[in-house]
Amino acid sequence: MTRARAPGKVVISGAYAVLAGAPAIVSAVSRYVTADTQRPADFVTDEVQAALTGAERAPWFDASELRADGRKLGLGSSAAILVASLFALEQEREPGLPAEQRLLRVLELAQAAHRKAQGGGSGVDVAASTRGGTLVYQLGPRGASYRAVRLPAGVSLEIWTCPTSASTRELLAAVAEMARRSPEVYASAMGAQVLAAHDAALALQRQAAGAFIRALRAQGHALSRLGQAAGVPIVTPELAELAPLAEAEEQSGALLPAGAGGGDIALFVGRAASTPGLRAALEKRGHRLLPAELSAPGVRVEP
Repeated sequence: MTRARAPGKVVISGAYAVLAGAPAIVSAVSRYVTADTQRPADFVTDEVQAALTGAERAPWFDASELRADGRKLGLGSSAAILVASLFALEQEREPGLPAEQRLLRVLELAQAAHRKAQGGGSGVDVAASTRGGTLVYQLGPRGASYRAVRLPAGVSLEIWTCPTSASTRELLAAVAEMARRSPEVYASAMGAQVLAAHDAALALQRQAAGAFIRALRAQGHALSRLGQAAGVPIVTPELAELAPLAEAEEQSGALLPAGAGGGDIALFVGRAASTPGLRAALEKRGHRLLPAELSAPGVRVEP
């Protein structure tokens, strides 16, 4: 019997742009999926099914920490379920395998299964659930690369749940269709997002808090342009309305969607916590501050 748990994630920077080769910044969050090989699965996700071989049985899992009010929170539950399940199975199969070797095997298997089940994707959420911490993640000619980083000192980052759920697949499909229909418009909007993603990664490397916040603010604006061109609310009307309040001199922060946007999760990033005025405005529009820590540990055996 093996129990394992894997964290969810938030994509802080580089949404959409990561598929164009720009660096993404992703952080594991302290909300977990637990998998247990002693119990049969009540439900097998497409991603786990794609990873199973032969007569291998999927473990039971609990993903309730990544859900609220009967819906997903947008914290990468499919990746966390997959990583926790594979880690539990691998631990049971070869308990004496060195820890680093097991992590690399789980990451490779999970990346392949997640890509197969979802028909593509960057794999950034799988890396976060496996490795944990905060990563700069990038796709290149030889595949994905990542490195562990820490957020700049003096930066406050809050995770807010949105009142609406989002379908990443539908958003990606709409952007892809817009790219085919209007390549020049797509190139302009995506170019701004790619540039801001590089700026965020550079600010992180330099531990420059102000530049990091400005880069995220620029990404919020670029995502708004991208969504408007594609005809989908990547930046929801509520976030579009409140972004100027977050950027005002008193707050001097950034309010933007996490990951692909469209709902699920929003981020506030500033030099200090959000002001009472901004919090009240977010709560009035159905947003809720989510208790969670960033840079959580990656997948591991649960006693």
